[in-house]
Amino acid sequence: MTSRTVTLLDVARAAGVSKSTVSDALQGSGRVAEATRERVRAVAEQLGYRPNSAARRLRRSSTGAIGLHLPQTATRLDYYMNLAFGAVARAQEEGLDVVLLAPAGGAGGASGRVASRVDGLLVIDPEVGDSAVPGLLDAGVPVVTGERYLGPAAAPSGAVICDNAASLTALLDHVTERGARHPAVLAPAGTSAWATALRATAASWGQEHGVAVALRTVPFAATPQEAEETTLALLRTDPAVDAVICAPDGAAPGVLRAAATAGRTVGTVSDRTAGSTTSGRTTGSTTSGRTAGGTTSGRTGEAGAHPRTPLLVASCVDGTATRSAEPPVTAVDLRPAAYGRACAELLCDILAGRTAPDTVRRHAWALETRASTAPPR
Repeated sequence: MTSRTVTLLDVARAAGVSKSTVSDALQGSGRVAEATRERVRAVAEQLGYRPNSAARRLRRSSTGAIGLHLPQTATRLDYYMNLAFGAVARAQEEGLDVVLLAPAGGAGGASGRVASRVDGLLVIDPEVGDSAVPGLLDAGVPVVTGERYLGPAAAPSGAVICDNAASLTALLDHVTERGARHPAVLAPAGTSAWATALRATAASWGQEHGVAVALRTVPFAATPQEAEETTLALLRTDPAVDAVICAPDGAAPGVLRAAATAGRTVGTVSDRTAGSTTSGRTTGSTTSGRTAGGTTSGRTGEAGAHPRTPLLVASCVDGTATRSAEPPVTAVDLRPAAYGRACAELLCDILAGRTAPDTVRRHAWALETRASTAPPR
């Protein structure tokens, strides 16, 4: 049996006692002999029994609040701030406050204190390496995760997930349709479902299409400078790269700076401009020879080869940085505010009994194409 299917009745039958005795033994209440209590607990552990967190909540008074746990890097990323605002807005509609948990808020014995302060928890992009997550998942209140948790722990009460493999596949398909033959992916490090899916998809897409995808790993919350350094090193060692898909939120401008330094025009270059020196700026409809961040003067860029070969640039996360870049960057709009709202809505539905635990809902994304990958008109 799994932790999702084991019930009090299962434990009672295996231990040879009544259901009420099991309940009293596990809660430390009632007049149960110590030997019986120990046997019941041992059987429950062996079977993988997990208390019904929703039922627990019904036996205690409501706190009027839910907790929100974000990755430690969240304070630097627009994505998580927008997600948090969406969650807060939905919770307020239900009359609930949102408590932002400290990074170590659920570690060790702190999970019990967390459960006493909130009615439920939102755990966003949980990483296997985050020591707080197992305690939060086993805190005794309903928990909804934003994306799946890939580590060993109690199953959450629900989850809201995105098809991250499909979003990167859409970007790779898009740059290939725009003429890229040797794409690269700056994939995030870490053990979140998002990071894991992107790394796996970059490899599997390349195998499926017979295309060598240059995969480079960067920090989960890579800065523009880190993306710039990684891209420059990539273009120096592999000048055939003609598209760079940057995963981390807000890091794509660093790829544009690297393109400028390497003398690579961003966007698709038309046949009539590919071999001549031009001036102006790349708009995505016609390419005029200006590289991202600087003009080309006919010299070989820092990459050392093919300064006129265009470089398509895209991002796995849309935001202010991609929309305001020059040129604006094609990106996947993960709709973070709507995502936060969806996570809070599922938790509210579980708390109110409108939705059964173990519910998984899917969140839609959209591909926003911009000048960084646009063809000439």
